[in-house]
Amino acid sequence: MFINRLNIGSKPLLLAPMEDVTDSPFRQICKNMGADIVYTEFISSEAIIRDADIAMHKMQFEEFERPFGIQIFGGREEAMEGATKVAVANNPDIVDINFGCPVYKIVKKGAGSACLKDLSLMERMAGIVVDAAGGLPVTVKTRLGWDESTIRIQEVALMLQKLGVKALTVHARTRNQKYKGEARWGFLKKLKNTPGLEIPIIGNGDVTTPQLAKKMFDETGVDGVMIGRGAIGNPWIFKQTRHYLETGELLPEPTIQDRLELCAEQLRLSVAHHGERYGVIIMKKHYGQYLKGIRNAKKLRASIMDEKEMAPILEKLLNFKDEELFAVA
Repeated sequence: MFINRLNIGSKPLLLAPMEDVTDSPFRQICKNMGADIVYTEFISSEAIIRDADIAMHKMQFEEFERPFGIQIFGGREEAMEGATKVAVANNPDIVDINFGCPVYKIVKKGAGSACLKDLSLMERMAGIVVDAAGGLPVTVKTRLGWDESTIRIQEVALMLQKLGVKALTVHARTRNQKYKGEARWGFLKKLKNTPGLEIPIIGNGDVTTPQLAKKMFDETGVDGVMIGRGAIGNPWIFKQTRHYLETGELLPEPTIQDRLELCAEQLRLSVAHHGERYGVIIMKKHYGQYLKGIRNAKKLRASIMDEKEMAPILEKLLNFKDEELFAVA
């Protein structure tokens, strides 16, 4: 699969941009596990043009993360133009536009999936970003539509292609569905069969296992698969899925020790990237997933959630013995 001149390889697996999850430490972990493209959390165009510290921090990345994309969102054309220029100056491989976030505080500002109610606004926004990117590939992530009556994803794809967008990721739900019900992959297949559509289509929604990733490729014909929530606490999903796609065989699940050691490594990276105070805080949302399914994990999680420094957390993570607390449930 190519995004403009960027060769991503056959059947690429992409890490979805997720707010408060896909910071640089987590992206590095997923990249090391085989993610072909990683993205920032979505970043407000208004925060970017105001040079807000948090927005600038979110755009920082390590060379190891390439190919790397910065995702931006916003409801004002001028802000999106300015934010794109700032993003490009940070030297990513891709600028991605979020036209899919369903959260009320985002859509009430005319951003995210709100643009699915006004395709003329989406057209202007995307065109401005493409122009401001100055040749750097621009991609889009969106949903099927705002609701059942506004599913016009084929029209959207052709419009974006005409504007110069180089790839389109579609979460196969409407905005009104949010994350409820099953993702409707049938629309992805329909989209791939759209006459005249040539840009890569990346499928997203309900891919939580290697088998489901293969099923999405086989049933829909998408060019790539984007994995979101299925990677939280389970970065191995990229390595497992690649192996399954290539061999048809499933790799063994990570051991308890594997989980603890990778959790500890992400904590180290988090502290190195964010500083100790915030690096420890942001990791709290990851512990539950790393320890999921392990008997008595609540006791370990409770003990590390109260810690404010890295050293005692590492001590607890790395010194538990399987026979003491960690018989798998």
